[in-house]
Amino acid sequence: MTTTAATDADAQEPGAHPRFAAALEELGLGELTARVRRFPDATRTAAQAAAALGCELSEICKSLVFAADGVPVLVLMDGASRVDVERVREELGAGKVTRAGADVVRETTGYAIGGVPPFGHRTRTRVLADRALLRHDVVWAAAGDPHTVFPIAPAALVAHAGATVVDVREPTA
Repeated sequence: MTTTAATDADAQEPGAHPRFAAALEELGLGELTARVRRFPDATRTAAQAAAALGCELSEICKSLVFAADGVPVLVLMDGASRVDVERVREELGAGKVTRAGADVVRETTGYAIGGVPPFGHRTRTRVLADRALLRHDVVWAAAGDPHTVFPIAPAALVAHAGATVVDVREPTA
């Protein structure tokens, strides 16, 4: 019997983007594919994901791409916080850090904004993870498209993303 690639992927990776599901397998995290949650409505923002999951906003891990002197860098940030671009600039020793455009995000990661997972990207990119993520037992991150998320322990997220733990969130008032 012959099946299409999409059918095979759907049977093996419930909800996860095929590239991301393959990355989970390669990292020895294949069991997480069964824990991927798919939502009928997009969860492009941290607030949408937290509402869909019924969790705290800070339990969402945002995967944000910036350009440091033109070189893409991924910043993993809790959903309740904002990235302090000046802190990122200082951490990297860069002259200028800006938010990457949608085309750079897709070219660098292979995913669209709102669905970028913390690892499993098209290219190898420097990764910074804000220390606040480590305050939780579990965080939820995008699984390759704007309708899917997966749970992971923050320490495992940092390790598998190859991230450096830093303090790069905006100070709270």
